[in-house]
Amino acid sequence: MQITGTAAIVTGGASGLGGATAQALAGAGATVFALDLPGAIEKADAVDGVNYLAADVTSAEQVEAAVATAAGSGAPLRIVVNCAGVGTPGRVLGKKGPHDLDVFRRVIEINLIGTFNVIRLAAAAIAATEPLAAGERGVIVNTASVAAFDGQVGQAAYAASKGGVVGMTLPIARDLSTSGIRVMTIAPGIIDTPMMAGVSEEFRAALGDGVPFPKRLGKPEEYAQLAVAIVEHDYLNGEVIRMDGALRMAPR
Repeated sequence: MQITGTAAIVTGGASGLGGATAQALAGAGATVFALDLPGAIEKADAVDGVNYLAADVTSAEQVEAAVATAAGSGAPLRIVVNCAGVGTPGRVLGKKGPHDLDVFRRVIEINLIGTFNVIRLAAAAIAATEPLAAGERGVIVNTASVAAFDGQVGQAAYAASKGGVVGMTLPIARDLSTSGIRVMTIAPGIIDTPMMAGVSEEFRAALGDGVPFPKRLGKPEEYAQLAVAIVEHDYLNGEVIRMDGALRMAPR
């Protein structure tokens, strides 16, 4: 599918994976609507072709309004990339006792339910567009994690949320096939995003050295490159792609 002349939604679009993806899609000719929380948008750099919209992915009303803005932009909404997420750690039994249930619930709500919320509302708008060749109308790319398969100590909530994203990829692709909408998921490994900002260079180097090849952290731009390739490759559907340098996470 050609990107030029389309509208695209990228959640978590003010920084990290979402920021790089928003920039890449805009560079390829899309009118991009980057959804993020107000505080994140305030810190975002202006990018040609990227329009920032304040929206919480867990809010039906806010996402519905953002989708309506993108769908009414004058370009057909055909692309959605879900990058919004959190990774709050916590052991099932920690020094302070059992895992905080509200923390667990919040991680699931943002990473899994938030992703589904955007999918369901954006899919309705994409399905209303005129079909392209072979009946295709658009594509949705979700973000899981290698933690969905190799969750580490303290990652029960995060792994569960990302495992849910993996698990719903195929059934949603099957659900939306009649509307000509493809659904794919990327499962990144350790990526050098703002979430890594507080990590020392020594620890960062050690993380990179644990990757079989190339021995370094992944780059947000590499995620964006893969997301763009998925959009353009019309026969990719219903699958999860690991982007991790062959990394398999150890327990710790």
